[in-house]
Amino acid sequence: MTIARVDRPRRAPDTPGASGSARPPLERRQRRRSRLTALAFAAPLIAYLAAFYVYPLYRNLDLSLRDYTVRSFVAGDAPFSGWDNFQKVLDDPTFGPAMRHTMLFTFVSIAFQYAIGLALAVFFNRHFRLSATLRALFLIPWLLPLIVSASTWSWMFNSESGVVNYFLHFVGVDPVGWLTSPDWALTSVIVANIWIGIPFNLVILYSGLQNIPAEVYEAAALDGANAWQRFRRITLPLLRPVSAITLLLGFVYTLKVFDLIWITTKGGPGDASSTLATWSYQLGFGTLLPKFGPGAAVGDILILIALVFGLLYIRVQRRQEA
Repeated sequence: MTIARVDRPRRAPDTPGASGSARPPLERRQRRRSRLTALAFAAPLIAYLAAFYVYPLYRNLDLSLRDYTVRSFVAGDAPFSGWDNFQKVLDDPTFGPAMRHTMLFTFVSIAFQYAIGLALAVFFNRHFRLSATLRALFLIPWLLPLIVSASTWSWMFNSESGVVNYFLHFVGVDPVGWLTSPDWALTSVIVANIWIGIPFNLVILYSGLQNIPAEVYEAAALDGANAWQRFRRITLPLLRPVSAITLLLGFVYTLKVFDLIWITTKGGPGDASSTLATWSYQLGFGTLLPKFGPGAAVGDILILIALVFGLLYIRVQRRQEA
């Protein structure tokens, strides 16, 4: 007797055919949906950057490359002048002193702000009683509006009724024209700017110190390292990334400081305390016949200097990470 064999239908292998054809379109739709969601979240930021960064930069560049007058600024038909505005700025006798004052104001301010901020950060890192209260008090210069801080320093440095000259007279020193003397005007605004920038360095560097493990200091102390050796061999190297970004941000901010100088000295007396920022404002808005093109050209030079230092920072950071 022969039993008939019934063959079961074989299952077709998985191929991108009928059953598998629905999977790739589904994945593509999910991927497209996720991209649209990410774009929707990024849209407000993109709009903000375009409106308040990209467009102002474009307008400033356009101003520096055209021969704008008050009439053509309103009508929008200024002729193209190329690099003429930049040449006028570079040939102007004010450019040299303004550039020197800008570099001196920036680098001296950054050096003292960083040094004092680091010293205070190391001091407060010891966590003694009232440490939090004192740190909060040191934030006051940073929290005050800049116009208030500048006005306060302008009063303190006043030649006749200022508190600084009062203390000098109290110890038998002749009064000094802090804001009216060409020899002291730039020094005065540098001192005021150092006071304003110390809290920023204190906060950033203190947060960097909090990320250094205490075990590293304990091991160094057991090996016989004193406080200076621990600071030089542990604190400074481990704090290098935080220090780099602190110095870069401080440089970019200090480079464009305008409010403090304008409120205290207006760039004077003469050009004794003028910087590129105050000179750009004077060219664009300081006269009845504003020079929009040269003023915008000075602003472009400031942007270029900040961009160069930013690129140098990125290059150094990549080398350190490699």
